[in-house]
Amino acid sequence: MQIWLKHDEIVCLSKLAGLESALPVWLVHARCDTIFCGNEMVPKWGQASLKKGEGQMEPNREEKFCKESRATKILRVFPSDLNDHNTMFGGKLMAYIDDVASISAERHARAECVTASTDSVDFLLPIREGHSVCLTSYVTSTGRSSMEVFVKVVAEHLRTGERMIAATAFLTFVALGPDGRPVPVPKVIPESPEEKKLHETAPARAEARKRHREQSKLLAEHLRPDRLWEMGN
Repeated sequence: MQIWLKHDEIVCLSKLAGLESALPVWLVHARCDTIFCGNEMVPKWGQASLKKGEGQMEPNREEKFCKESRATKILRVFPSDLNDHNTMFGGKLMAYIDDVASISAERHARAECVTASTDSVDFLLPIREGHSVCLTSYVTSTGRSSMEVFVKVVAEHLRTGERMIAATAFLTFVALGPDGRPVPVPKVIPESPEEKKLHETAPARAEARKRHREQSKLLAEHLRPDRLWEMGN
């Protein structure tokens, strides 16, 4: 059911006659010509706002399912995508991985997100010309403001229909507020066996990430931002 309302006052949708069972108790304050509200339930701890021209806004939520952040990118492998071994160039695939993972991160956080690290990219099988590539990503675990995003790369032989897991990747993103500072993100709830397995093993990966980051910082202390002509001095 969809309802269109025109007014410039606070409206309590659940008070509309005959709609108590279909609509949540949702206060909407607007001073605009038209606002649109559907019958999607808003959690009791959620809060939503509508501004002119923005349409329906997603409410703030404390938890989200993995599938809500799912993003998919499908493409075909052409000769221009190949390396000297006639397989897909790894750097191009890594760019696609970061691209689709960033969509999942922002879908989950509903905030600006930046890539904090590419934790791992494992190329399991070669991807060849004429294959299609399907990248699927979703948030598997969260910290206070960070999100681990998993990306699964499936290659398909378009003539035989054979499908194979060609690569997997884990990336970490951080959600930022308007002031550029980290902001809290919702927790994530796994449902499928794959999601549950990735969620259960996330703490071990987080600990490994922490150790690796500390090692990177120690290594950086021994590096210098030299100009090209200053190298070796």
